[in-house]
Amino acid sequence: MTAPGGVTIRDIARAAGVSAGTISRALKNEPGLTESTRQMVLSTARELGYDFCKLRPKRLRRLTFLLHRQHNTASSSPFYSPVLHGAEEACRKQGIVLSFMAVGPADGLADQLRIHAPDAIVCAGFFEPELLTALRGTGKPIVLIDMKLRGYSSVNPDNMMGGYLATKHLIDRGRERVGFISGSLSHYSIRERARGYRQALYEAGILADPRLEAGLPDGVDLETGAWEATDTLLALPKPPDALFCYNDSAALVAMRCCLAKGLKVPHDISIVGFDDISTAVLGHRPLTTLRINKKELGAMGVAMLLDGRINEVEERISPVELVIRASTVCQDAPRRRSTL
Repeated sequence: MTAPGGVTIRDIARAAGVSAGTISRALKNEPGLTESTRQMVLSTARELGYDFCKLRPKRLRRLTFLLHRQHNTASSSPFYSPVLHGAEEACRKQGIVLSFMAVGPADGLADQLRIHAPDAIVCAGFFEPELLTALRGTGKPIVLIDMKLRGYSSVNPDNMMGGYLATKHLIDRGRERVGFISGSLSHYSIRERARGYRQALYEAGILADPRLEAGLPDGVDLETGAWEATDTLLALPKPPDALFCYNDSAALVAMRCCLAKGLKVPHDISIVGFDDISTAVLGHRPLTTLRINKKELGAMGVAMLLDGRINEVEERISPVELVIRASTVCQDAPRRRSTL
């Protein structure tokens, strides 16, 4: 029979045969327990009819921002640095201490996290599912930024819409063979941008041509890979007259490669990037791109951890904006007339 005040932690402790402290840590998803013990406690609590709404979320005092080592590079920093700054500003306003770690699968992750002692974790960019599983094993609330995986809360730009807007813009300018330069499709954001690219082709009645899609080769840096991908596309018997690149860094490399081949931008070939990093306006032609509010992504990740629903899976999308510049439009480059 349930006590007048409802099932208590002591009731669960007696039924489970463990201490009240163990019950409390399990219900609050705190570290120091095995996963089997945690699940046993939760199962017992549910069987007894415990009211989980009684749990008061622990105040967030320390947050660790994790970036995968593959993103801790000069080519990635123009995107992820503003995301980190946005998270830092949000933490400062809330009196939260923010620490930063660049990690990889081979790192002693548990030992490093013990030093940082965070109450919650933000993961920015791609992480292997196995690495995320190890992080979840710490019992800390986790939010993903610029990545999506089932079972995890996440914040992402509208990558699919961005890929669609970029490709549609090129088609609307009369371009008929729009190539796509892609990074690894294991990255959620790149897969979504590719999906938007194909959706725009489909809606325009253009048959997607796999030969017009070139991924960066494995094991090379972005500079080398984007150049090789562009070179491959330009060597086709019918090369593209436009390129949508998965990010601005790749687009700027593609522009240099096109110029080296004697092509004029945007007269002979138009180029669109993605992210609107600070150097997007510094190329031979300022780059048409999709603008992401990168600082907002970081702030949104922190907000998700503060809203009191840390045990719920939530997905938030940040809008993107097409910014048209001279890499696709200029006064001395008349618009092509499509023959489709």
